[in-house]
Amino acid sequence: MAAGESRAEEIGVPCNIAVVDAGAHLVAHIRMDGSQLGSITHAIDKAFTSCAYRRSTEALGRDGQPAAPLYGVANSHQGRVVIFAGGIPLVHASRVAGAVGVSGGTIGEDRSVAEAAFAAF
Repeated sequence: MAAGESRAEEIGVPCNIAVVDAGAHLVAHIRMDGSQLGSITHAIDKAFTSCAYRRSTEALGRDGQPAAPLYGVANSHQGRVVIFAGGIPLVHASRVAGAVGVSGGTIGEDRSVAEAAFAAF
């Protein structure tokens, strides 16, 4: 989370950063000063989605488009599934150990912050 927060500060975008464990349960969350309140749920749900589907939310978004194999996936899990960038699974020894989710900026900014947190894992 510290690496993600550092990247968010570097690009000047206050974010919410969430981490879930292998069971997709929230284990950590930070809301940076000035970040959007609506981004709290998005960050947590991006982490949940990435862990539950064992892929980035961005990749799931590609597979969730009309005529794609997972079209409609965004309507599952009582609306918790997020299909845009910012969620990345944390993989260790070929197993998903959890995931990080970031929300607060543009799609590219969220991706950048999540990638920084992932790289520190």
